[in-house]
Amino acid sequence: MTNRKLSDANTVDRQVGERMRRRRILLGLTQDQLADALGISYQQIQKYETGANRVSAGRLAQIAEVLEVQPGWFFGAVEKSDSAGGSSRAVIDLVRNFSRIEDERVRTHLTALVRSLAGRGDDEIEGALTGDAVVSSAEKGLVG
Repeated sequence: MTNRKLSDANTVDRQVGERMRRRRILLGLTQDQLADALGISYQQIQKYETGANRVSAGRLAQIAEVLEVQPGWFFGAVEKSDSAGGSSRAVIDLVRNFSRIEDERVRTHLTALVRSLAGRGDDEIEGALTGDAVVSSAEKGLVG
């Protein structure tokens, strides 16, 4: 038997729970709705999401089906955006609301605006928010 360092089980349980919570919120589901779909109590969902209770393989497959992901998704490496606040409530709310915009033209312009703002420094972003910055062609298309 080799002396290989294993992942801390509690860390993995918390990661699975956090990814479960994030996906549930992204889909706009409450703990009650997810619990009902799985035939369990919302308290059990809370325990899974906090990592207090370990999710069995069979239950994880059911959760993955309801949340429309592959079971392995729960174990995926933490993405770069996750470490930079990607799990914040504001980001989840932004994605959820963006997905509700039906007009493809508006979605395209918003994407261009966000991309433009993300490439600027803090001073430029402040100027853009107060109206002092030069408006890009993408932003003109959104307004006009």
